Amino acid sequence: MEVIILAGGLGTRLRSVVSEVPKCMAPVAGKPFLWYLLKYLSRYKVDRVILSVGYLREVIFKWIEEMKEVFPFEIDYAVEEEPLGTGGGIKLALDKATDERVLVLNGDTFFDVDLMQLYDAHMIGGKAITLALKPMRNFDRYGSVNMEPHTGTILSFNEKKYCKEGLINGGVYIISKSAPIFEGLGEKFSFETAVLEPQCSKHELLGIVQNGYFIDIGIPEDYQRAQSLF
Repeated sequence: MEVIILAGGLGTRLRSVVSEVPKCMAPVAGKPFLWYLLKYLSRYKVDRVILSVGYLREVIFKWIEEMKEVFPFEIDYAVEEEPLGTGGGIKLALDKATDERVLVLNGDTFFDVDLMQLYDAHMIGGKAITLALKPMRNFDRYGSVNMEPHTGTILSFNEKKYCKEGLINGGVYIISKSAPIFEGLGEKFSFETAVLEPQCSKHELLGIVQNGYFIDIGIPEDYQRAQSLF
């Protein structure tokens, strides 16, 4: 399995508490957040991890050079010379991937997904992209996702608003490289609006509900919460 980790974000919402390192390198309970993601991937048969990097990437390069023997897979880089957005970052990194099916994670989110279950579902489902969906209660920070319960086909994405309960996009994807999901797109674009929404209208998205631990350290409140939770 090949994995892309999106680690090139500017982390503007986290600047008040972490400013000297990229978001994925923010210290959590004494270790960079990226350490937890890589240790999580070590539980699975991962051959290669491609880090999509940009902002303050030298910090990541230095740390990986010191730590690379700790992890049982090859680590490579896709370098954004300028911010490309989530979609541009994924497209750039996919160009370096050799497998037909590639797992994608966000560098500022930990979602304990059963990756083999997700991978198997993608193989059987035959869609362009498979998404891990997280059930949540009493939330307004994320948009919700509507899914056909019997087939798992994702029907729509809803704008952020208060929801008593629902499913959210957990930011863990498996993408089929041969699927024409980037047709007509340039270098800079949002994966969520320029890829997921059009593919949803084509019924090319499969959702798999996973109820593992989930935390997004992208805002100061949750970053502080992660310190004790981890």
